[in-house]
Amino acid sequence: MKKAFAKDARLDRVTKLCRALPEATFELAGKHASYQVRKKTFAYYLNDHHGDGIVSVCCKVLPGDNAALIAAQPKKFYMPAYIGPRGWVALRLDVPGVDWNEVDELIRTSYRLVAPQKLAGILHSSSRRRGDAEEDAEKIGKKPKANQI
Repeated sequence: MKKAFAKDARLDRVTKLCRALPEATFELAGKHASYQVRKKTFAYYLNDHHGDGIVSVCCKVLPGDNAALIAAQPKKFYMPAYIGPRGWVALRLDVPGVDWNEVDELIRTSYRLVAPQKLAGILHSSSRRRGDAEEDAEKIGKKPKANQI
């Protein structure tokens, strides 16, 4: 008999944000999920990973950005096990006042770093119509690099 997991609104919301991106797919594994574009992972949803009690979304960021985000907002961001030292950061979803626009921008930034240029360009064009890469980067607390605009 399969154990049914309670519906997780945070997982649903992260999945909706990720699936809105060009060619994005996802895989569920228990209470966790991974999101890919052409077989390259751009985000993970972690729920109590290895019993840590934390619910988060993990995303790829520019070199050094993970440490900067964690130093600036340690109650919100943390270094995820295994992948953190390889340029990933985790944003907690189990704390009060989650800014879902910030979650969306972190996911989009990760997607742009991982996706093939053609697909990242599609996203970049739609982002420009919505508000520009500079605005996107500000939402996650980082200044964009010159080649990102």
